[in-house]
Amino acid sequence: MNDLAIVGLGYVGLPLGLQFAKNDCQVLGLDIDAAKVDAINAGKSYIHHISAESIADQVDAGRLKASTDFSLVSESRAVVICVPSPLNKNREPDISYILETGAAIAPYLKPGILVVLESTTYPGTTDEDLRKVLEEGSGMTAGKDFHLAFSPEREDPGNPDSKVATIPKVVGGLTPACLEKAIELYSRAVQRVVPVSSCRAAEATKLLENIFRSINIALVNELKVVYEAMGIDVWEVIEAAKTKPFGYMPFYPGPGLGGHCIPIDPFYLTWKAREYGQATRFIELAGEINTSMPTYVVHKVAETLNSVRKPLNGSKVLLVGLSYKANVDDDRESPGYILLEMLKNAGAEVAFYDPYIPVIRPSREHAHWAGTKSIEWDQATVESFDLTLIATAHANVDYQQLCDWSQLVIDTRNATHGIASETRVVKA
Repeated sequence: MNDLAIVGLGYVGLPLGLQFAKNDCQVLGLDIDAAKVDAINAGKSYIHHISAESIADQVDAGRLKASTDFSLVSESRAVVICVPSPLNKNREPDISYILETGAAIAPYLKPGILVVLESTTYPGTTDEDLRKVLEEGSGMTAGKDFHLAFSPEREDPGNPDSKVATIPKVVGGLTPACLEKAIELYSRAVQRVVPVSSCRAAEATKLLENIFRSINIALVNELKVVYEAMGIDVWEVIEAAKTKPFGYMPFYPGPGLGGHCIPIDPFYLTWKAREYGQATRFIELAGEINTSMPTYVVHKVAETLNSVRKPLNGSKVLLVGLSYKANVDDDRESPGYILLEMLKNAGAEVAFYDPYIPVIRPSREHAHWAGTKSIEWDQATVESFDLTLIATAHANVDYQQLCDWSQLVIDTRNATHGIASETRVVKA
């Protein structure tokens, strides 16, 4: 009997499964991607910051196994759902992956089993939408025949201080008994469990966390543009401001938002709020500012090329850093793709360099870029571009070399701070 099955073996599900396995739980990983399943069973990793050794150790110990067979849910005491919850082309919530997963596991649920949703979503998804699918497919009643809960993921890929075991786990249950079961489950792998009154409160907690970040990033993005007009370096200002030991938390500007949380989660709440006749003007304004940043950056590229009598149309532009954040291979919702697309549409010849992404993987959002390879890191190749655009500041990129080899540099991440070079470097 498995202690739990985890559906969705991506950036959330895999580290969660490993943490439970390390705490002597029998973990079954389920995914529709056979390549991921085969990799886990072979003790291999497909996520850069998760070592193959950490997977192989748990597989060899018999605590972790993976499958594409969802009927094996019947052999598990709990199921944790960690599947994507993106926005559709109209920027509206798409919970189809959640509901399809619910429909897939429902026929195999046994009385007393616990089902937990971890995918970020709007309040009401767990106790309304997912609950309905599970009850219809299983013939059982949530809160009576099986337990149902929500616990938001708090993964921070690339952060060495971010450990599943030490990050407090917020949990909300459909009923007090559901909450008790969820607390019991997570207490086996996480040091601190934080119970809240309902699934909706837990769902709202995750949204608050990421809306807070979205709004503050929008603030510094706006200030970046304002301060630039005044001849002030926003990065210098932020460094000075963060010396204040109270009442201030540093956030940093960039070329746009990326990842599976901040660009998406706020829109889940704005969409749901309309059902209650409520406006979310603050959130929507932040989204407006953040989504405008790629346009600002492309304008800066064109302006910089014009200053040396080169048009953007026909120029060669190298984008450095395609993943959405530093030191990871995660390119979900990366603003780098928007920049590549905008530059290409403006007539530029574009390419990218990213030590974590040697080739662009197939995806729903950027299918036409699949198979595009990162350039080779050498002087002759970098010198062949008219302009280099730093979109993500990976620590293992030699920025001194990059500046010395490039003809022009646009830096959106302050990666070139303190570097002396004859090459013109423009902050954006």
